[in-house]
Amino acid sequence: MASGSRNPLVVGRVIGDVLDNFENSIPLRVTYGNREVNNGCELKPSQVANQPRASVGGNDMRNFYTLVLVDPDSPSPSNPTFREYLHWLVTDIPATTGVSFGNEVVGYERPRPTSGIHRFVFVLFRQQCRQRVYAPGWRQNFNTREFAELYNLGLPVAAVFFNCQRESGSGGRTFR
Repeated sequence: MASGSRNPLVVGRVIGDVLDNFENSIPLRVTYGNREVNNGCELKPSQVANQPRASVGGNDMRNFYTLVLVDPDSPSPSNPTFREYLHWLVTDIPATTGVSFGNEVVGYERPRPTSGIHRFVFVLFRQQCRQRVYAPGWRQNFNTREFAELYNLGLPVAAVFFNCQRESGSGGRTFR
């Protein structure tokens, strides 16, 4: 990319709030039903209720990857005291396959933003080797950078994010 300012991860403040600057080097495709996640796209909570399909590119089947999904805007973008909220963690994903071939360390929790527009960020790391990764004790205040450092993952090889906000019910009330 010629200009960093045109990088949607920079424009969306994913680089800065969640990640350090890096270059996408491995294809990562994430879909909810028939909707592909593209940087900055809008998805409704009802569209992301079920675990997405995520597939990892690359050409060396000896490589393994770790995928995390975090919300840096929890509980609200104006007061992100739970930054980052961990929604999903899968390790040992073989190259050229989907996350279903990996090891789900933290199960998928569907996004349920209560106020404001939240960014949900998928981050892919190349692992140095297969390794045991432990689930954090809680989902709030997860730190993608510290996680990558703890498990010696280095910089991400891919990332993509979508925006999501509460769906308004009739008359402003939410019916459950």
